Amino acid sequence: MSEVSSKQIAVTAAAGSAALLAAALTFQMLGYAPCELCILQRWPHLVAAIVGVLIWWLGWKRWLAALGLIAALCATGFAIYHAGVELKLWLGPQHCSGGVAGLATLSTQDLLTALEAAPVVRCDEVSWSLFGISMAGWNAICSALLSALWLVSVRGRSRVKGIA
Repeated sequence: MSEVSSKQIAVTAAAGSAALLAAALTFQMLGYAPCELCILQRWPHLVAAIVGVLIWWLGWKRWLAALGLIAALCATGFAIYHAGVELKLWLGPQHCSGGVAGLATLSTQDLLTALEAAPVVRCDEVSWSLFGISMAGWNAICSALLSALWLVSVRGRSRVKGIA
């Protein structure tokens, strides 16, 4: 048995968020353009990564670990929401899910203007999946695991026992 500190757990969780950001940017460089909800999911991971750097630099503080936990939970929530939109469990934002508000009342010119302004990448379509799970689904799974790590860190025991 070895012991792992709350600081090490927080920094590991933050590194996980940084890795998810790097993966998202790699997919983007490979030609998988992100939708609006994909971009939204990146912000909490950025916050969690920054919090991890602060914890690494300043030392473990419960309030910083709590901020990391909140960021990871937000990332989890955004990813679950996006995965649900992709699975058609609920509606996504109308402007990135293929809908045009008030379609029946628009003139032809207004409809063309709305279509030209609509984002190219739809939030309700899966652009890549592995084992039937979309990127948003994988982000939800990974973010939930990172949230669990942040929670263990927030619990704040000076040492957390782990298996070597």
